[in-house]
Amino acid sequence: MTSAEMLMEKGIRPSLTRVMIYEYLLSHRTHPTVDEIYKELSPKAPTLSKTTVYNTVKLLSQAGVIKMLTIEEQQARFDACTDHHGHFLCNGCKKVYDFDVDVPCDTLPQGFTALTKEIFYTGTCKKCSK
Repeated sequence: MTSAEMLMEKGIRPSLTRVMIYEYLLSHRTHPTVDEIYKELSPKAPTLSKTTVYNTVKLLSQAGVIKMLTIEEQQARFDACTDHHGHFLCNGCKKVYDFDVDVPCDTLPQGFTALTKEIFYTGTCKKCSK
């Protein structure tokens, strides 16, 4: 399935900008911020604005096409992998790493329904620990 078809399947009109941003996130598993996405794509799309990037990732996130990570207080990061996995933020290099999780289902109080479950850690990565 192409990126445009994936967006259409989620009810999103696949404009050139939306497809470009989505494909960037699919091919760059670095959990970029809006600023990083804009900086990388603006030379290829001179009419691109930070507002357009922000509005696009917000739309894609709300539709469940990508995940918005709020692992840092000051900025959101974005991940095209929507499978259940955890994230680790290194306090040294500020990179976000994916890791597999195998967590049993939590027991919620009666009447509660979970919509999302996020697992993340902060600390120091192997490279920065040296």
